[in-house]
Amino acid sequence: MSVLVFTLIVLVGAFLAGFLGSLTGLGGGVIIIPLLTLGLGVDIHYAIGASIISVIATSTGSAAAYVKEGLTNMRIGMFLEIATTVGAILGAVIAVYLNAGYVAVIFGCILIFSSLMTLKKKVDHSTLEYTSKGAKFFKLNGSYPVNGVETPYAVKNVAGGFFMMLFAGTLSGLLGIGSGALKVIAMDNIMRLPFKVSTTTSNFMMGVTAAASAVVYLHRGQIDPGIAMPVCIGVLIGATVGAKVLVKAKTDKLKIVFAVVVTILAVQMIYKGLTGGF
Repeated sequence: MSVLVFTLIVLVGAFLAGFLGSLTGLGGGVIIIPLLTLGLGVDIHYAIGASIISVIATSTGSAAAYVKEGLTNMRIGMFLEIATTVGAILGAVIAVYLNAGYVAVIFGCILIFSSLMTLKKKVDHSTLEYTSKGAKFFKLNGSYPVNGVETPYAVKNVAGGFFMMLFAGTLSGLLGIGSGALKVIAMDNIMRLPFKVSTTTSNFMMGVTAAASAVVYLHRGQIDPGIAMPVCIGVLIGATVGAKVLVKAKTDKLKIVFAVVVTILAVQMIYKGLTGGF
């Protein structure tokens, strides 16, 4: 396969990954890594390195819009970034010494978990009944616009959310994906933030988390510009188009189909990981 053909295949695949990832909320990494490893035979560490660069690009692009709209809680984001950044560096270091087969198995398991979380009905857990001492100390409570009206919310269980973010950051660095499902669990289920706030704040944090782990992959020479460039461009354009389509589209059926496809890819990743296919 020539370099031009390879680049075009990756570019188109990354566009579709970013587009579908944006519509379903799973992100482009869950498709682009199986595409590169299973479809094109790229070493999984180089595929993860390319995916990390695309996470930085997409997070940076969309995060600015969410901050402008007043949905992102920047204090919570910057506080929890301490945990995700430490976790991301730890995960990236572990990935260097971990057998590629084990990485593939872990990746497959996280894919299945993420696809199931996508199908789960979203419930807003936010409340104003009480707040934790940690939230008061760090001044994490905030408000967000609902139909043009600023609606306040209280933050709970800061310590629990912090440690879940440490775990999410480790997986992000290890697998090269945003780990959005785990981050939303930390902020939505544990810290009891409104769903819109937890989703947008998670997106705001992804770029910083990915940048921390990218340093390790770059130092190891596992970020190949020939792979990362078309992945980054394709995912960024696909995610931008997907975000515009999302406003008008009904994605319930698409999420089911996408979850099935992702689960099939996950099973293949686990199978190849266990049988020494990587």
